[in-house]
Amino acid sequence: MSGYVDLLIQKAKQEKLSLMVHEDSMVEQGALASYGANFRLMGAQTAKLVAKILKGAKPSEMPMQTPDTMLLTINLTTAKAIGLELPVSILERADRLVE
Repeated sequence: MSGYVDLLIQKAKQEKLSLMVHEDSMVEQGALASYGANFRLMGAQTAKLVAKILKGAKPSEMPMQTPDTMLLTINLTTAKAIGLELPVSILERADRLVE
């Protein structure tokens, strides 16, 4: 992870700010939450498109793709550290909780 992201996470915690990021690995490092595509799943989705192209499909005729799944990851330790009590309804919606 970039040193700048580390600094941003550190500053957000210090100032007790909720830092939302795009990648769940940053939540593991201390950001509060992420909502975005899982890169492994996007790779599998991309492989399916490549297979279609290799079988003769024309890329110009294929519809634009978006991620099949978006994942919500929440860092419970960070939430506690910044004094944020998350509603149960949010926690139940999370795909992954990091402690």
